[in-house]
Amino acid sequence: MNYEITGTTRLTCLLGSPVAHSISPQMHNEAFRLLGLDYVYTAFDVSPEYLKEAVYALKLLNARGFNLTMPHKTAILEMLDSLTPAATLAQAVNTVIFENGKLIGHTTDGIGYMRSVEDAGFSIIGKNMTLLGAGGAATAICTQAALDGVKKIYVFKRKNASWNSTQQFIDSVNRSTSCEVFLFDIRDKNQLKHALADSAILTNATSVGMAPDYSSPISSSCLDPHLFVSDIIYHPWETQLLKDAKKIGCPTMNGLYMLLYQGAASFECWTNQKMPTDIIKEKYFNHKGD
Repeated sequence: MNYEITGTTRLTCLLGSPVAHSISPQMHNEAFRLLGLDYVYTAFDVSPEYLKEAVYALKLLNARGFNLTMPHKTAILEMLDSLTPAATLAQAVNTVIFENGKLIGHTTDGIGYMRSVEDAGFSIIGKNMTLLGAGGAATAICTQAALDGVKKIYVFKRKNASWNSTQQFIDSVNRSTSCEVFLFDIRDKNQLKHALADSAILTNATSVGMAPDYSSPISSSCLDPHLFVSDIIYHPWETQLLKDAKKIGCPTMNGLYMLLYQGAASFECWTNQKMPTDIIKEKYFNHKGD
């Protein structure tokens, strides 16, 4: 199908830093082309101190909406007019829609993650999860997993200035769902080993494993072959955590299909049409590469 930018083309985009590695522009623009939609998607490297100005500019330019990646998923909250229930619970947003002059925040990261686990052939509903990190992606994953029916979630993070706010988030999830969520210090190796022994899946939702820190967020001695080990990072293709897990026989998954399915959910928010994910998956996601 012929696809060209015109005077009526609506802008969608990604805001984050870094964004040069993202394949979201290819994914969304190909989907727009396949469906004959008059939209375009690009990526803008925006540092935290300029996020407000970037959002104001997009609103002024009548953009349809945008995605947010690190480090903006929580910083955006104060700029929005309303949040969906899931975004309210997660207190993180990765998708924004401009609607009648209002900025509406959505979270599709958790949807994308849960669908990617299912796509990998695993079911974690009614089972337990160990989740590393408590940033925007982590809270979105925790929220959606709890809403979907994961039984227990053990959250591990650094005991720093955000500890109390993370505990408040976990208390909110516990009040709002039937899932039991617990918070632990990631330096507590004994508690981590106990949680992993009781979990069906380990999920790294921290940035440890991508540039500039290519290490693993936990020691390989904590891993167990029964675990399904996932990492939301996809650049590099295989993080140190996934390499360590493979060595002892764990099935593994990187964040590439999470990107696909969270993007598909964002696409539907903006266009009210379903992304042709089978075609997009075959063209952009079914091969390795850094």
